[in-house]
Amino acid sequence: MFNSAGRLLLGLIAALTLAGCAAPQDARPALWLVEGPGGAKAWLFGTIHGLRDPVNWRSDTVEAALAQSDRLILEVADIENQAATAQAFAELAQGGPHPPLLQRVPPGDADDLAAELAQDRIAPGSLDRYDTWAAALMIAQAQASLDRQDSANGIDRALAASYRGPIGELEGARAQLAIFDALPEAQQRALLGAVIDEDAAARSTQARALEQAWAKGDVAAIARVSDAETFGDPVLRDALLVGRNRAWTIRLIALLGARARPFIAVGAAHMAGPDGLPAMLAAQGYTVTRLQ
Repeated sequence: MFNSAGRLLLGLIAALTLAGCAAPQDARPALWLVEGPGGAKAWLFGTIHGLRDPVNWRSDTVEAALAQSDRLILEVADIENQAATAQAFAELAQGGPHPPLLQRVPPGDADDLAAELAQDRIAPGSLDRYDTWAAALMIAQAQASLDRQDSANGIDRALAASYRGPIGELEGARAQLAIFDALPEAQQRALLGAVIDEDAAARSTQARALEQAWAKGDVAAIARVSDAETFGDPVLRDALLVGRNRAWTIRLIALLGARARPFIAVGAAHMAGPDGLPAMLAAQGYTVTRLQ
């Protein structure tokens, strides 16, 4: 059903698309080297899960890091298994009973939601049986489809297809969906509101700002946009970003302690700001060096 479970950070990931172009454009996303005691090494690479068109992101620096690594770590290892993701979604998405979806937004937003459903070609009432978080994801997915976002051009998928060593995961599709399922209803409704809050033109403007930041490796800009546009609710921010980064940091420290040399490729939002993986690992005493 979803392009990838890594699409779960709705505002950023739904917006992080590159504009259509005649030929692939060069991109130099941020890449870090993490070093620890005893020669421990890891690489952190910010990705985008769906693009309108392919981009040239495989710089010599990225290729050298991949060649030195001994495993690839993604948010979801079996990223091509859409059937498994759809099955997990089906099992989690209908915890009802629920009021009609139009009643799960403030009265002033009901017309906006109805208009969004019509624009996304979603039949009125067809999402009423779903949990609010699930309805929000389905609307976001419909928006992405209309915007021609293509997960086949996603960086994580490209890495999974080309990497010749073992591939591990930080969460997996079901665990990612379960994060949404565990949100309080108030935050699920905030998520739904965020999905319908901006019209297509506003989403396109945000997408341009984010795509430029990702392509240039401008993590400060990514942090500013995500803080302002996506994670205004502190409970949502902790559940979808900061809490996950804390858990991932523990996993990565364990890998480094076991002398693994992982290349970690996760959504670019997880790399940005004082709550990003580079900052969290540096706070734990690791040497974190920006390579690109």
